[in-house]
Amino acid sequence: MVDHRRDGSGSKKGIVIAILVVLILLVIAWAAGLFDVDTQGELTAPEISVDGGSLPNVNADVADIDVGTKTETVEVPTIDVNSAEADAE
Repeated sequence: MVDHRRDGSGSKKGIVIAILVVLILLVIAWAAGLFDVDTQGELTAPEISVDGGSLPNVNADVADIDVGTKTETVEVPTIDVNSAEADAE
């Protein structure tokens, strides 16, 4: 049975495929010498300078949290472990 629901995923795939085809054709055209890109000058990264700043003045009123300790007694179960040799005897 064929699912005829339209969720738009087919059109998204079509757009991606079309973009890939255009990019591949551009690479092939460039490799074949159909167009040439000339550049002048030297490629350098821009210089960036950062001057010092200041942090904002923030006053925060937070709740008081009291952390305390108390002693509790916890019963720990005992475990008997028998080796396989002891079980065979």
